[in-house]
Amino acid sequence: MKQEELQAIASQLKHPTGEKGIEMGNMMNETNINMTRHSIQNLQIEAGNKILELGHGNAGHVEFIFDQDENIKYYGLEMSELMFQEARQINRNYVSQKQAFFSIYEGNTIPFEDDSFNKVFTVNTIYFWQEPEKLLSEIYRVLQPKGILCITFAEESFMKQLPFTQFEFELYSTEKVEKLIEKSFFKIINKETLTEKVKSKTGELVDRSFTTLVLEK
Repeated sequence: MKQEELQAIASQLKHPTGEKGIEMGNMMNETNINMTRHSIQNLQIEAGNKILELGHGNAGHVEFIFDQDENIKYYGLEMSELMFQEARQINRNYVSQKQAFFSIYEGNTIPFEDDSFNKVFTVNTIYFWQEPEKLLSEIYRVLQPKGILCITFAEESFMKQLPFTQFEFELYSTEKVEKLIEKSFFKIINKETLTEKVKSKTGELVDRSFTTLVLEK
């Protein structure tokens, strides 16, 4: 695959646009569903929770969140206008019932008041954080005391084998994420690494190791 094609894949993964972006959104939802569910399950969602997700893609997984408990409110933030529109369309019933709320943000500042959420999660976005320490402190700010943050990501050992990750991506091992968390006020209360077979973005079946870190305010 040519460098330009690899760069285009990386760019679409970071910020889906156009028809290719819709395809990428669908593929990301399918490929990442086990990671997403793992993150959601580690939130231990309860009735009355307000939940925030950063970088939800097409948000085809939101139904799974409401399977945990119907009496919650879900808020999604996305940098991609296209994924924002797709998410609203796919989840139009939850949106019309005022159970799910989608907004666009620029990736550094979270447009909500202090102590707004019980739970926050994000899957496969950490590679694209522009200012990781600032974003972590923003998440800390909008979480209620004892609130939970789940960060789920594919391990650097796997990601560096993918040719497109040389563009746009900052790769992370568990140790590197833990070092980042040490600079914040969060405390790590659990971590789990799993390995699954997935079809890579270029078509082959590969073993992917991913980790969910569970943090508490």
